[in-house]
Amino acid sequence: VQLQASGGGLVQAGGSMTLSCAASERSFNNYVRGWFRQAPGKERDFVAAIFRNGGRTYYADSAKGRFTISRDNAKNMVILQMNNLEPEDTAVYYCAAGGSTILSQIYYPSAYNYWGQGTLVTVSS
Repeated sequence: VQLQASGGGLVQAGGSMTLSCAASERSFNNYVRGWFRQAPGKERDFVAAIFRNGGRTYYADSAKGRFTISRDNAKNMVILQMNNLEPEDTAVYYCAAGGSTILSQIYYPSAYNYWGQGTLVTVSS
């Protein structure tokens, strides 16, 4: 049972980047899927989450209006489209899957049972 994140790299401020998270099993389609990020010396912070049917999405305030999370259950894939990137977005981005559908919990890493390996996003000024 694995999550594989990809798509990180170096981008200039104002640019865009797309992160992908592939799941090894279809069972992940039943999970809430999320993205978190962790900058050096900081805690792992919530970025976005999407419920299993794709109809409900939630974003950190820092991501609203710039990031879009989507999922393709046919491909066991979750996508994070990031636009208008800022140097403050520089971090290792982790995808996650969790069974909790309690809204108050999905913003915290503890709600997620499975994690990808992380992909580094660097935004230059």
